[in-house]
Amino acid sequence: MMTRPLAIAALALGALAAGSAMAQDTKPMPDKMAAMEKCYGVSMAGKNDCAAGPGTTCAGTSKMDYQGNSWKNVPAGTCTSIKTPKGTGSLMPIKS
Repeated sequence: MMTRPLAIAALALGALAAGSAMAQDTKPMPDKMAAMEKCYGVSMAGKNDCAAGPGTTCAGTSKMDYQGNSWKNVPAGTCTSIKTPKGTGSLMPIKS
C-alpha cells in the first residue's frame, strides 16, 4: 500500500515547515540588542520616542522639528555627532 510512504513524506514536510517557521523569527535577543541612548533635539515633529515637555504626553507628541526637550533613542555614542539645522544632538534637554 501507499499509506506508509505517504505518511513519512507528510511527517518530513511538516518537520521542514516547522523548522522554516522557527528560522524566520526575527526578534532580537535582549543580550544582542545594541546599547541605546536618549538623544535630545534630533527628532522630527511627531516622531519623538517620549517626554516632549509641557503639553505633550509621550511618543509621537512633539510639536516641532528638533524640539529640544523631546528625545529619540539612537545607538550609544552617536548622539552628539548627529547634525541638525539647529546644531547637534544632546544627551541633555536643550532649549528649543
